[in-house]
Amino acid sequence: MTSRRQFLGTALGTLAVAAACRPGAIGATSARKRILILGGTGFVGPHQVRHALAQGHQVSIFNRGRSGTPGMFGANVEELVGDRANNLEALKGRRWDVAIDESASQGPTAADWVRASATLLKDNVDHYIFISTRSVYFDTSRVPMTADAPVLSRENTPMREGQAMGYGMGKAYAEKTAHEIMPGRVTVVRPGLIIGPEDDTDRFTYWPVRIARGGEVLVPGDGSDHVQNIDVRDLVEFTIKLAEDGTFGVFNAVGPDRGQTFRQFAEGIKRGVGGNATFTWVGTDFLIANNAQPYGRELPCFQPMRGRTAGFAQFDLTPEIRAGLKFRSTEVTARETIEWWRTLPAERQGAMRTGFAAERDLLAKWKAR
Repeated sequence: MTSRRQFLGTALGTLAVAAACRPGAIGATSARKRILILGGTGFVGPHQVRHALAQGHQVSIFNRGRSGTPGMFGANVEELVGDRANNLEALKGRRWDVAIDESASQGPTAADWVRASATLLKDNVDHYIFISTRSVYFDTSRVPMTADAPVLSRENTPMREGQAMGYGMGKAYAEKTAHEIMPGRVTVVRPGLIIGPEDDTDRFTYWPVRIARGGEVLVPGDGSDHVQNIDVRDLVEFTIKLAEDGTFGVFNAVGPDRGQTFRQFAEGIKRGVGGNATFTWVGTDFLIANNAQPYGRELPCFQPMRGRTAGFAQFDLTPEIRAGLKFRSTEVTARETIEWWRTLPAERQGAMRTGFAAERDLLAKWKAR
C-alpha cells in the first residue's frame, strides 16, 4: 500500500511540476537552477523540495535513505543515497548550481560534515547555502540584534578538556568552515524556532492546540516579552529566493521584524484557531521557581527580554527583508498548523511533547500566592 506520506509527497511533487510549467514560471526562464539539497526528508526538507519544484527548479536530494519514503516526491526529484559522515560517493563528478546544506549534524561533528561536503563540492557548485541557527550567537543581549553580533567560539566560551561542542558552537564552527573552503560563495541562514505544519517537536504546536481547547490558559510573563519564530514555509521561500538571486552573506531568519509581544502572539493564535480561551498571565520568576524554564519543555516559544536574552526576539531584519524575507502572520501559521495536527492519529494527538503538564496546579498556586 502507498503510505499517506508517500501519497502526499507524490501528489505535491506532481502539483509543483505542473505549477512550474505555467507561463512565467522560473522553469521557463534562464533562472532555473540545479539544486542539491543535503537532507530533504526531515521537517524542513520536504517543504524545501516542494517549493523548489514549484518554482521550476531541478532538485536532487542526498541523505542516508533512512527517513521518509523512497519516491515520496515522485519521479521529478533525484534521490542520492550516502552518508554525510563517511560516504559522499554519490556526489562525486556531479555539478549543481546551488547546494543547500540543511542536515549538518549537531555539536562537534557539524564542522566536519561541512568540511567534507564543501571540499568535495567546491569546484562543482557555484553557491553553498548553509542553514545554521540563531543559537550561534554568544549572547542575544543587543537590542536590536543583527547578524554581525558575536558568535560562539572557544575564545569567548572556554571549554574543559575533552568537552564536546554544544549545538550552537558546533553550528558556528560549521559556518566558519564553509566560508574558509568556499570564500565569497557562501550564504548562511540563521533561523530561530522553525514552526508550522509537519513540525513534530510540538514547540509551537502546543499553543494552537491548547488555545483551541479553550478555557483558562496559562501564558508566561506579563505579555510584553517579544517573540520571533519562522514559519517553515517562509524559511524555505527565503532560502530558494537567495539561491535564485545568487545572494551571498549572513542572514537571520526570524519574524516579524523586531518581534511581536507575547500578548500579540497569543491573540494571533486565538484568531487563527478560534474558541473561547481566556489568558492568565503568570510571572516569569514564579514559573522559573516552579521548574518551568524559558524556551524549555514547559515554556515553548517564550524567552524573557532581559539580560543576555534581551534581544533574543528583537532582531532588526532590514537586510533580510531587502533580500526577500517575508512573514506569514501568526494567525495563518496557527490555523494551518492545527489543521495539519488534526490529520494525525489520535494517539499522536494525545501525546503532546511540550507544554505545561501541571497547568491547573500552577494556575492555582499562582492565584494563591
